[in-house]
Amino acid sequence: MVNEVRSLESPSPVAGYASARYAASLSEFGTARQLPGCHGWLLETTVDSKMVPGTVWHDAAGCYPLFCCADWDRLQDDIESLPPTLVSVRVVTDPFAATTPEQLRASFPDVCREFKQHFITDLSAPLERAVSKHHQRNVAHSLELVDVRISTDGNELLAVWCRLYDNLIERHGITGIARFSTRSFAEQLQVPGLVAFCAYERGPLHAPPCGMTLWYLDGNRAYYHLAAYTDLGYEHKASFALFWQALNYFTQQGVRWAALGAGAGTVNAESGLTRFKRGWATHTRPAYFCGRILNLEAYRQLSTQAPKDASFFPAYRAA
Repeated sequence: MVNEVRSLESPSPVAGYASARYAASLSEFGTARQLPGCHGWLLETTVDSKMVPGTVWHDAAGCYPLFCCADWDRLQDDIESLPPTLVSVRVVTDPFAATTPEQLRASFPDVCREFKQHFITDLSAPLERAVSKHHQRNVAHSLELVDVRISTDGNELLAVWCRLYDNLIERHGITGIARFSTRSFAEQLQVPGLVAFCAYERGPLHAPPCGMTLWYLDGNRAYYHLAAYTDLGYEHKASFALFWQALNYFTQQGVRWAALGAGAGTVNAESGLTRFKRGWATHTRPAYFCGRILNLEAYRQLSTQAPKDASFFPAYRAA
């Protein structure tokens, strides 16, 4: 079932993860609710009670993968104004959030902890200094094999992107919210601020892309969103050519920061993805996992049979 987006009269940010269009792209996973003060978005979902059959509650979460908003100073009022029909709320914050850990704890007194370090590239520094020598060697190798082209036409990209992403799903066994549907991608490719970079093997005419990266531009920040490749793209190390050309393009556009995301998994474990992102980064910034109980009685009831894992929030979703 596809849930509708609740529109409010107050304007919302129009770019990237903060946009209404991005929230709408996740409507298969919940009903989008705009926070009117800070202009961020939450997804409301149903929580079925095993303790009281037939009883249904709801909770809310920030949009995957990051909660972004326009005015972080208004977030606390928005969270405190949420109705008690929502049992709890949880978000993973934008690493560029214009707030402090103390302000976040005021909004989310039940849980507020550093979740992951996100890799950041300061584009005011020359890329030759910012990017590791190992990565630059791979860039030179890849650019001999592929050409990179830029596109912002979501309609043109959809079919090709879905084929590439199907290969990624099969290769890595992607499940859950990150296993986006075609409908979700149709919305994501129309989000304001989208910039796509496509890699094509040199030589063959009319060859389809062997790799693609999706980014969202929001002000002076570029957020890396997703990437997918064919087997040939992996062989040609197209990821290096794509990232290099993307960062050069953003530099030319006057963008100051590129947010590359964190490593895979729920902790900052060493992995190939972590090493890849670290090679492009000049530093890291933390993203915080934050949670607040809005209806304590319902929360306790729902959590009665939850696994005893104090680190999981909300407890009733630990299973």
